[in-house]
Amino acid sequence: MDIVICGAGKVGEVLSRDLSRENHGVVIIEKNEKRLNQVTELADVSGVVGSGSLLDIQRQAGVDLCDIFIAVTPDDETNIIAAITARKIGARHVIARVRNPEYSLQMDFLRESLGITMLINPDLEAAREIERMLTFPAALGVETFGHGRVVMVETEVHEDCPYLGKSLKEIGRQNGHILIAMVERGEQLFIPRGDYVPAVGDRMFVTGRPSEIREFCATDRDPERHPKTVLIIAGSRVTRYLLPRLSRNKMRAKVIEKDENIADQLAAEFPDVEVIAADGTDQAVLREERLPNYDAVVALTGIDEENMLISLYAAQEGVKKTITKVNRTSLLKVIHNAGLQAIVTPNALVADQIIRFIRSMENTDGSNVEAFFRLAPGRAEALQFKVAVDSPVCNEPLHSLPLKKGLLVLCVLRGADIIFPEGGDTILPGDDVIVVTTHPNFQDISDILEKK
Repeated sequence: MDIVICGAGKVGEVLSRDLSRENHGVVIIEKNEKRLNQVTELADVSGVVGSGSLLDIQRQAGVDLCDIFIAVTPDDETNIIAAITARKIGARHVIARVRNPEYSLQMDFLRESLGITMLINPDLEAAREIERMLTFPAALGVETFGHGRVVMVETEVHEDCPYLGKSLKEIGRQNGHILIAMVERGEQLFIPRGDYVPAVGDRMFVTGRPSEIREFCATDRDPERHPKTVLIIAGSRVTRYLLPRLSRNKMRAKVIEKDENIADQLAAEFPDVEVIAADGTDQAVLREERLPNYDAVVALTGIDEENMLISLYAAQEGVKKTITKVNRTSLLKVIHNAGLQAIVTPNALVADQIIRFIRSMENTDGSNVEAFFRLAPGRAEALQFKVAVDSPVCNEPLHSLPLKKGLLVLCVLRGADIIFPEGGDTILPGDDVIVVTTHPNFQDISDILEKK
């Protein structure tokens, strides 16, 4: 597909790299020529220097002939104007990143009246991700499928795990239909077989119903207890989206924000939340606010390194759940074994959403991608497909299908039923099928089959 990206920031860079790897033709528009050159050197893409909201620049980049136009500059208004312009001159689909909370209240209106195919808010997505992580406190990451009916959590095996020394065959179905979908052990990433024995330090990606996952996590380390108190460092946009969600989940929040004006605005907007005007990166301030007494600490400053240090210090002081916002995806490999717990990367959340949409657009006649998540980080994918009527995977027992190595059919959603399939089960037209795979760029459920 021909794709034009407006904005070579962090999201634009991730999208340029990922979409070019999936063999799309990508052109990126960026006003900063130096930044544009950096991105075009990192990925196999071409570039146009200029403002993506200008008609002449869009025509120069081929927007009038492109399949998808994506506006991800730091400015909401520029993104909206660029998306409207692109739609008017011929782009088939347009996507805009919008972060202002005021715009989030009228996204449906903007989509319908202005012809914008998709509006994405990275701060809102980050708040949703943090809410899921707090709902499953023992999890390092949480992904949901089928509108929350099936959950996949990432959890680390600790010394007090009751499953140490036991194989998957021995563990069996102790917690219902729990399925260990994938294991990351050091540099190894594999789908475990029945003889797999969990080892300390393994990161397991576990799938099941939410109630079963909570039971599994409760036996994995500590009793699964929802956090009651949450300390948030920084009154960012993510914080504004997160606070109402914490309130709905009956979690009491305190915010530390060093900018007095922002702290005052936040206190006025959320009168039930205690807001402290202080430097949340100062250990003396954190001690004064009795950091160890909180069930969870969420670091949301605009500086990745500060967030990392805050979370490491909180864990050292005995806080059981820390969540760290990291914007630079290049840091994820470096910090993978740094002792951090749950990590939220808004740019990656946005990129995953857009890639899911693009894969669905590529395959409108086949089995559409309904959900898409990258795991471990980026070395594996979990996808949910809506199975088309004529799909070659239908009406054959799974053990008869020539499945590729390095993948696992996790779950089948059939109406109100949730099926954790075995070899004799079949996939039917209309099913939603959840798959985890180490193969990149699956676009259709038929990609799970070995090609003849």
